[in-house]
Amino acid sequence: MELDGRTAVVTGAASGIGLALTERFLDEGMRVVMADIEQPVLERQSARIAAAGGAVTPVVCDVSDADQVAGLRDAALAAYGSVQLLCNNAGVASGRPNHKTKPAVWDWVVGVNLLGPAYGVSTFVPLMLDQGEGHVVNTASEAGLTSSPMLGSYHATKYAVVGLSESLAMELEGTPVGVSCLCPELVDTKIFEATRNAPATLGMPAPPAIPIDQIAEAMGTVALPPADLAADVVYAVRADQFWILTHQSTRARVHARNSRLEQGKHPKFGPGA
Repeated sequence: MELDGRTAVVTGAASGIGLALTERFLDEGMRVVMADIEQPVLERQSARIAAAGGAVTPVVCDVSDADQVAGLRDAALAAYGSVQLLCNNAGVASGRPNHKTKPAVWDWVVGVNLLGPAYGVSTFVPLMLDQGEGHVVNTASEAGLTSSPMLGSYHATKYAVVGLSESLAMELEGTPVGVSCLCPELVDTKIFEATRNAPATLGMPAPPAIPIDQIAEAMGTVALPPADLAADVVYAVRADQFWILTHQSTRARVHARNSRLEQGKHPKFGPGA
């Protein structure tokens, strides 16, 4: 798909991967509707980009609310008349044992990570089909392909996004609308501080600011700069490529996980799994 002169909608656009996607799409000549729930950060980043000449429209949006996602579509059409690229990117995480995860936390994580992409698909794909052109990028995660302890709600939703994306790609085969599933491993973002956006009613403590290099060391991987990931996404959209994997180690982990499945072994995490 050609990008120059087209319109992209990016959720979670005020920081991290979403901000990097926004800036890369602008470099490619696109117009970008920046959607995010963090209004002050969204306003600051969109103003900075607009002052530099970028064609952006900020929209405060809670992607777990179907009506707000519909409003996002309407705002995009009002601003630019069409939408060719949708990046369902907004995501949150909560690290705690499954049996200690409260129902309200499940509601929050599922609402953002799974229902957000689902509502994005049901809201924007019919528009793209009518236009005769479009592409959807769903941000899943390596956590949607392999699992670890303490992140049950995150894994559950990211596995679901992988399944949603695969199913959508099958449904849209032969149409002018493409699908990509982004499964990054570790990227230099603030996903580990996601509870900053949790509803106040959850009473979740302020997240600690952990240096990304410390996280990378603990995970035994390398934190990818968001700009590098954004370049991978642009390539995938142009090439109509479904899988977007950021780390070679992801393939090794997936192979190990599937090997244990084929042998009927219990799941295992860590070196040698």
